[in-house]
Amino acid sequence: MADIRVRVGAQNAVKVVSSLAGTKDISLGDLTDVNLPSPLSNGMVLVYNSTTNKWDATLELTPGTSQNLDINGGSF
Repeated sequence: MADIRVRVGAQNAVKVVSSLAGTKDISLGDLTDVNLPSPLSNGMVLVYNSTTNKWDATLELTPGTSQNLDINGGSF
């Protein structure tokens, strides 16, 4: 498969096409490192749980007792 050249801002980039593209329908529930509760609720986000090494679908961005949330928007 040939690389597809794209332009991002002022930089050139290479678009990588997945070999799975179009071959199978897959959902989050099919992934082994994602915990989905039942039922799902509107507004849920995936939050990484380092205790279980899985992504948890939750309505809380900072579950647990330490409610610390650092957001780094990067340098511009």
